Amino acid sequence: MSELKVHASACDYEPMVQIEELRIAFVARLKEALAANEMAEWGAGARLAKMAGVTPKASSKWLNGESMPGGAKMLALANALSVRVEWLEYGRGKMRDKPEAEIPVIVQEEKATYRGFDLESDQSYTGVNQHTARAAAGDGEDNPHVEIRGVLAFKSDWLRSNRLNPKNLDVIYADGHSMEPTINSGDVLLIDESKIEPRDGHIFALQSESKGTIVKRLVKSDFDGWIIRSDNPDKARYGDETLRDGEINEIRIIGRVVWRGGML
Repeated sequence: MSELKVHASACDYEPMVQIEELRIAFVARLKEALAANEMAEWGAGARLAKMAGVTPKASSKWLNGESMPGGAKMLALANALSVRVEWLEYGRGKMRDKPEAEIPVIVQEEKATYRGFDLESDQSYTGVNQHTARAAAGDGEDNPHVEIRGVLAFKSDWLRSNRLNPKNLDVIYADGHSMEPTINSGDVLLIDESKIEPRDGHIFALQSESKGTIVKRLVKSDFDGWIIRSDNPDKARYGDETLRDGEINEIRIIGRVVWRGGML
């Protein structure tokens, strides 16, 4: 009887090993498809959720290898990422039928679409689009609709000396007090949307499903993941939030705050 139990246990273990290997292989292909579409891992869960019509928590489990999407969701991901569904699900054949396949529209919409331009009257200045969007230096801002409200001029030499490409820049406004004294409510923020990789100690504009658009400092944790930190010393009101490595794909980095302007 004891031998029979050992044998049954071994049979049960084998399929679990195979499922784990399948998930690991799927995650590798999914991340390869994201990279091919120039999508950063930070916030990838939110983007995948939009593509497949699921919650960011569900898509985050796909990226962490905790689960795999079903047939309909797998097909939706493959279509949105412009890859073959057989490759994405099983690793069969090539990633794309044609190497020159265009990046799908849904991914293009995630990229910055606003561009700076040279002011005709004075080439020594460069205009950067100014938006109605507000980023919370507090509890979070919901910006379902954003309009270009004007242009803010920056010295072209200053942009070049700081290696800032006007095509990657946007101007938004801070709202709230969590980042004081570094950033005050109402301050103008210059965001470089090409800088979407986290850097220890730098301030970023972030997009969170639960909090909307926020501006916080990212600090690398000594243990696991990152800390979303407010500069306001009132930690009872503006406490740190720990974002573990498995959760980074649920929050999208919009860009790094490279300049702020406001009253002293």
